[in-house]
Amino acid sequence: MKKQINVGIVGYKFMGRAHSNAWIKAPLFFDTPSTPVLKAACGRHQESLSEFAQNWGWEETEPDWQKLVTRPDIDIIDIALPQNLHYEVALAAAKAGKHIFCEKPLSMTSEQAAEMLKVCQETGVKHYLNHNYRRVPAVALAKKMIEEGKIGRIFHWRCAYQQDWIVDPSFPLTWQLKKETAQAGPQWDLNSHAVDLAHFLIGDVTSVSALTTNFIKERPIADETATGSLSGASKGDEMGEVTVEDAALMMVRFENGAIGSFEATRFATGRKNRLTFEIYGSKGSLVFDLERMNELQYYSNEDTKGEHGFRTILATESIHPYAGNWWPAGHIIGYEHAFVHAVVDFLNAIENDTDIKPDFADGLKIIQVLEAGLRSAELGGEVRL
Repeated sequence: MKKQINVGIVGYKFMGRAHSNAWIKAPLFFDTPSTPVLKAACGRHQESLSEFAQNWGWEETEPDWQKLVTRPDIDIIDIALPQNLHYEVALAAAKAGKHIFCEKPLSMTSEQAAEMLKVCQETGVKHYLNHNYRRVPAVALAKKMIEEGKIGRIFHWRCAYQQDWIVDPSFPLTWQLKKETAQAGPQWDLNSHAVDLAHFLIGDVTSVSALTTNFIKERPIADETATGSLSGASKGDEMGEVTVEDAALMMVRFENGAIGSFEATRFATGRKNRLTFEIYGSKGSLVFDLERMNELQYYSNEDTKGEHGFRTILATESIHPYAGNWWPAGHIIGYEHAFVHAVVDFLNAIENDTDIKPDFADGLKIIQVLEAGLRSAELGGEVRL
């Protein structure tokens, strides 16, 4: 029988559900070294917390996160909270010797991120930052192909993360639209994912030039008791100021000489959660679209003359990263599966005392790029890292 490892989760909405599903599914589909036990769930509102715990099989509820992180029967703290709450919980968890599985973006500032990393290094706990798109099989395949030299020297990175959930001016002023709770808009939320993918696939960023804009400057005050992290419920006619950007564009230089661009917006009408990247190199190119997440487009200069063209690789074969643990080839997987892959790798890192990426060091680098983008937009010029 496998040994058990006890998990305590802080946060129970969108990410709480996604994480819970991953803890449950990981040992069912993968040969994990331990079996996660959903020990205790923590949140502010007892009624909805109890409903969440019952639905997902958490053994107990704990309204006080400070008690949760110090419980001797908890091995892992899963932080499924908005980013303004990561810092305090992560520091306390690390000081209590708990391994940390943390949702992105890591923190509100690079200063917070640096302290979170320092405490984790001092205490020796495992620290994972959940940029789950790294663990989509097609993205992991792209990494493998780049490392094998399939596209040669990389010249260009082009990335866009597009959503449309706040196009309606009557959509309320939720926490994602306020600087005190979100730090920034899509530059923080969406571009954190995009920058992580760029670091993963291309390399470190050395300079940033950016612009940001606001399309709607005031919105109805949100009803914070409404369910769902993207709820469209408002209190009434009272209006509040939007204090983060609605869209951000960045141009960057990479350490390896490549150049790149990033678009992050919540005003791309018709795009619900579209994350695309294009990578162009001396020997070939790769293209990925999250809305077709099982596919990777590949162009090779080494094809026979007259037969060049982008081909579609369906990354569902047993030889593709992670894919062999799911269904027969051609049976696609979805958004939630990348969370499962993250849990599997996290459990293996704990068991084998190895690093897992991205970690808080990667999170710090991402925040530094995002901050440089905001500074560039404010100053109107290039910012070097």
